[in-house]
Amino acid sequence: MSSKADIHTLYEIAVQNVEQEYDFVNTTYRKIKGYNAHTLREDFCGTANMSCEWVKNRKKNTATGVDIDTKVLAWGEKNNLVKLTSKVRKRITLIEEDVLTIKTKPAQVILAMNFSYQLFKTRKLMKHYFKQVHKSLTDDGIFFMDAFGGYKAYKEMREKTKLKDFTYIWEQENYNPITGDMTCHIHFHFPDKSRLQKAFTYEWRLWTLPELREILDEAGFSNITVHWEGTDKKTGQGNGIYKPSRQGDADPAWVCFLTAEK
Repeated sequence: MSSKADIHTLYEIAVQNVEQEYDFVNTTYRKIKGYNAHTLREDFCGTANMSCEWVKNRKKNTATGVDIDTKVLAWGEKNNLVKLTSKVRKRITLIEEDVLTIKTKPAQVILAMNFSYQLFKTRKLMKHYFKQVHKSLTDDGIFFMDAFGGYKAYKEMREKTKLKDFTYIWEQENYNPITGDMTCHIHFHFPDKSRLQKAFTYEWRLWTLPELREILDEAGFSNITVHWEGTDKKTGQGNGIYKPSRQGDADPAWVCFLTAEK
């Protein structure tokens, strides 16, 4: 089964939920600004799954996907953009370039999701990226990011999630408390005992929310807000609803969103 599997398809199934992400971005922008956003830039876009979701949902919406990986952009063209009608497809532009140097038309929304920005391991580099984003936003623009943490985030561990046709494994191989550097992998295991080991590997720095908020402020952003997930009273688990918050729970593992306005 592993020989027939496509790692990008597996990733989109196991990791991404672009419908939920779109709803959050679309609704949050409208709540803050009082009207809809139409222009989006998806940094570290990978297969451009979110860009496709963006243009599908509103006729005026346009999206620019930016990624440095030629092969993954080509995969997105072949497997995601091709599913769109020709009219909708024209409203997406994919650019192979570094997000640190890219110059695009100003967008109302810029996304840095799936924690990809954590490949910038120094404060200087992260601040440079945030400044680039700030310059690339319209005057009414908002920068959206996700972040993760909790005391399990610092633990060397493997977490298995059984899905319909395979098991998704998230591994935190190592963490260096002196530098904040961590190495993570994604593995996929199949019912026939075959495996895709280290289908994806990430060399990151695990940034904290206070650090990110401080650097965003230094880069010129205003109204930097953490959107914390609510709790289902029956299960005690996250309910998938994210609201602005100044107080988070000391959960063992959490994921949240940040918004930063220009």
